[in-house]
Order: sequence, then structure tokens, then C-alpha cells
Amino acid sequence: MAEKPEIKIGYLKITDHLILGVTDLKLKKGMEKFEHCTLKPVLKNGWNEVADALSVKSLDGAFLLAPTAMDMFKSGVDLKLLLFAHKSGSVLVKSKNAYIETIEDFAGKIVLIPYQLSVHNMLFHRLLSEKGLKPGRSTEKGIDVILEVVAPFQMPEAIELDEEGEIGGFIVAEPFGSQVVANGHGEEFCLSKDLWPNHPCCVFVMRNEIIEKHPEAIQEICNSFVRSGLAVDAQPDPASIIGGNFLSQDKDVIKKVLTDPPDRILTGELFPIIDDLDTIQKYMMDDMKIMTSLIDLEKFVDTRFAKQAGAK
Repeated sequence: MAEKPEIKIGYLKITDHLILGVTDLKLKKGMEKFEHCTLKPVLKNGWNEVADALSVKSLDGAFLLAPTAMDMFKSGVDLKLLLFAHKSGSVLVKSKNAYIETIEDFAGKIVLIPYQLSVHNMLFHRLLSEKGLKPGRSTEKGIDVILEVVAPFQMPEAIELDEEGEIGGFIVAEPFGSQVVANGHGEEFCLSKDLWPNHPCCVFVMRNEIIEKHPEAIQEICNSFVRSGLAVDAQPDPASIIGGNFLSQDKDVIKKVLTDPPDRILTGELFPIIDDLDTIQKYMMDDMKIMTSLIDLEKFVDTRFAKQAGAK
């Protein structure tokens, strides 16, 4: 009998990637068994690490920001998007030291984002644009709000060390926002779900050569992720304990993210919606000018596995 392939999947310590932790635990405890592969979650510190590892093929797949995944596909990395990893789940936090009441108060401040090609950047851009404010790098002309890319896990410390209040806040995946709020260094400004209800953010991608070589393995992984997503939505208490362990985060903070409000993050609807992805790429090209061309989403998104898994 041929040895089962080990499928290496990259992730970050964010709630958006919790379904990977649930599946990993189910396999370790024997609650599920994979017949066609073994699963190896591979922790990365930031989005550039995930993207680089996919590019050099040290990862077989990953949980990745949707716009980054689209950009990699455009640049020739042979990826397929198989599932959404979640919906919603991010937060804009204002620093306690920055005295911010309205969106206009972010003018003249630095705001941290996790990556340029992220839905976080898109949502914040849209929020500022509605008030006539222009975000951008400090080197650009006519900028009202300075954006700085910082890895999610480094954002809490950046806020805590900024006693002068030069950093107005940050927009990021949980639990880093709620962690800063719990520690008394920031306050919730708004949730991403209120800026775009049920928006996609992170997606599950695999390298196409792995899909073609091991389709049965990919199917059982997708099956498990869909079940894990439903379980997280249905049972936030045990999910928060799993999340605390897998993501090395405070389980009480994870529980708040999963329950307060109940639709802050959703993991039960993972079927990839092409129209939502198209909304992202068109906004980033037409309004933000950070994408130079559109991709053919029909070629990038492979819904076979989601359909077979019964994803909603």
C-alpha cells in the first residue's frame, strides 16, 4: 500500500484559521480519520511568509488573504481557491492614546493594516473614502491617513508602546483587536461585518499540482473543514478552548470573538462566492489602484470540493 502523502497547510494565529485547528484536533483524538493523507498545519508569522512558502512550494496549501491569493494566481502561481475559511471576523480598533471619536479623527494618524492586498485595507479605504479622506503610504502625496503594514501578532505591542498616540489604531483579524481591548489599550471602533456583512477575507487555497495528484486527499480535507466550520458556529465554548490552544491565544478572548455578537465571525458558510471575490478585485483595481488587472475567477475558483463537502 502506498504511503499516504503529508499535506502541509500554512496558517497564522488568527481566529480566521480556527477550522484548521478543529480539524487537526479531531484527527489527533481519532474523532476523524483521513484515508488518503496526513495533515500538517504549518505556522507562519506573517502574510508574506505564507505567500513566499506557497511560491517556493514548501507549502501544499494555505489559509490566505483572498486578494493576495488572487494576485499570486495572476502572477503565475498555480493555485486554486477551494473554500472560504470564514466570513467576517475582523475589527477596527482605535488606540486609547489617540483620542479618536469619529472616522475623521484618524486624519494625520498612522493606522496599521496586516497586508496591502487584504480585505482589511479595502474596507478601511472604503470607510475613509466615504468621508473624503485619502489613505496611503507616508511617501505618497496628499495622504490624510498613513497606512503601515504590520504582522497581526505585532500590532498589540505597537499600540501599547505608542504612548504619544501617533498610531490611531489598526484593522485586523481577531483575536488581536479584542486582545488590545481586553488589555485596556484600545477600544472597538467598528466590526468588519458592519462595513460589509458576511464578507470573505481568508480563503483556503491549494497548489493545483497537489489537487491533481491527490484529489481524494483534498476532498477529505475539505469535507473536514466544512464540518469543523459548522461545529465552531454551533459550539463556541469548546471551539474557544481549541482556539486558545491551537492559536496560542487567551481562550476567553476567543470566546468573546465567537459569541459577542454571535455573527462577529461565521465559519458555517464556506462555499466560495465568486461575485464577492469579483467585488474585491474590481474595487482594488478601480478605486484603490493596487491591482493592475482582473483575473478570470472561473479559472481560479474550483467549487467541486466545496459542493461535494456540502458547503453552504
